Amino acid sequence: MNNLILVRHGQSLWNKEKRFTGWADVELTDQGKLEAESAGKLIKNLNIEFHGYFTSQLKRAIKSLEIILKILGKENIEFVKTNALNERHYGNLTSLNRDEIIKKYGIEQVNIWRRSFEIAPPPIEPNHPYKKKINTNILCESLKDTFDRVIPYYNEKIEPLINSKKNILIVFHGNSCRSLLKKVFNISNKKIVELEIPTGNPLLIKFGKDSSVEEYKYLDKKRAKKLLFDG
Repeated sequence: MNNLILVRHGQSLWNKEKRFTGWADVELTDQGKLEAESAGKLIKNLNIEFHGYFTSQLKRAIKSLEIILKILGKENIEFVKTNALNERHYGNLTSLNRDEIIKKYGIEQVNIWRRSFEIAPPPIEPNHPYKKKINTNILCESLKDTFDRVIPYYNEKIEPLINSKKNILIVFHGNSCRSLLKKVFNISNKKIVELEIPTGNPLLIKFGKDSSVEEYKYLDKKRAKKLLFDG
């Protein structure tokens, strides 16, 4: 039996401030660093030998992985960074406070932008203060758009390792994690938008002989979120 562990990065500054982050590159809070440390300790207790480490190109995920690796005694090990695992691009909502956006557009519209599978937020405008800071030609993404870049990368680079019985650790973001879980557990478009991903809480997925999922659980039960694929 081999293992895939998924970790959403620890709390970031904009998580704390309830701001749409997306591809904006923000730091972890002190709490976020502690969450990553806790994740590292929980993973270390499993006594698993990993064969591959993956993260996004955003520093809140990279730093979370670095903290975890330090606790695992793997500070100098190489890991893969790819924008295929980046957070969803929130377009013109980037950097804006959720509560203020709700006041302006209404909760129903904001929930559509945040939670619908196929509807993207407004594209980032040329004069947006973060337009030049975000190194991508992407203007905005729906969850489907995020899914459509995460899954091809997973299929090509990560799934073959799992199929060859390797243990893999991925540290990334709420929506890139949500996208991957949609595939692994075959979650419907309707259900996936309800799935909440806690920060800094490792999700352990165990695969059996035919690479099918045999077991899954959050390592920190107190901070776990409901897994919709529990039925």
